[in-house]
Amino acid sequence: MYAATHSLMSTGAGAAMQRFQASGLAHRAAVDALSVDSNELLRGHKAVEIKHNGSTYRLQTTKLGKLILTK
Repeated sequence: MYAATHSLMSTGAGAAMQRFQASGLAHRAAVDALSVDSNELLRGHKAVEIKHNGSTYRLQTTKLGKLILTK
């Protein structure tokens, strides 16, 4: 795996989501979408892995500060 990658599916993922909700970093928008600040997801890393429906995706930042999601 990539050295700078942090797995969101670690044992603390559920606790992290609870902290998001309790801290006000996440909220339900009018369209019922969860809003999370990218800094909270990345936590100082350049990239994170996201597991979804049996597949692993990589969310990473670019040098220009943009986000890229790849499978």
